[in-house]
Amino acid sequence: MKLFGRKLPAMSSLLVWAALWEVIGQLDLTFFVPPISSVFVTLFGLVQTTAFQNALGTTAYAFFLGVGFAIVIGIPVGILMGKTRFLDELLLPWVNIFLSAPLTALVPVLMVLFGFGTKTIVITTTLFAIWIIILNARAGVMQINRSVVEMGRSFGASPLDSFFKIYLWAALPEILGGVRIGIIRAVKGVIIGQLLVSIVGFGALFELYSSNFLMKEFWAVLIVLFGLAFSISEFLGYLERKVAFYASAR
Repeated sequence: MKLFGRKLPAMSSLLVWAALWEVIGQLDLTFFVPPISSVFVTLFGLVQTTAFQNALGTTAYAFFLGVGFAIVIGIPVGILMGKTRFLDELLLPWVNIFLSAPLTALVPVLMVLFGFGTKTIVITTTLFAIWIIILNARAGVMQINRSVVEMGRSFGASPLDSFFKIYLWAALPEILGGVRIGIIRAVKGVIIGQLLVSIVGFGALFELYSSNFLMKEFWAVLIVLFGLAFSISEFLGYLERKVAFYASAR
């Protein structure tokens, strides 16, 4: 971020918005926006409660399990689509449909099929994350120089060797980019699942605080959620930049 030609430190834009939030809260224009200073004070007390810690554990379990399934399934499927034209033509329309479709509308169907428990929340989280991971892995494989693949075959590489030692590593920058975006989408998926399937975890806290107009607690939980998603996204972005040299080596 630059101001009057000078580069400002990282996170400066967030500090500007936080200052604006504080001013609006202090002016008491609406009960919906309390001062951010009081939100952080509330957050400090909230994180020490058993209810918050249990909600964090429940949400983290569903989130990481759903993201894990999305990565383990999405990356191989995307690589296979990128290297096999028949499979690509067979699956690509469905991937594009699910990526652009309002997945929230599918949650009632998942509830009928899998019940009202954690399993449905995990599946919902996976569905929100997996499609962009598949598309990015496919895009990465399609950027690989085919001479690299042919060279591997000439040196006796088996299909399994080519998969793990050529396609996976050469497509790694795009794969990490897809995982980063998928994680952001998974945050939305896990909260929607907890709100619609069974009122547990952070979904239960959002429902409790919003229905009782406890806006300080509501914003405190939301800040924790955004902070966790932002931290994971930035870490993956850092890894993505570290492996970016693979793109030029393809």
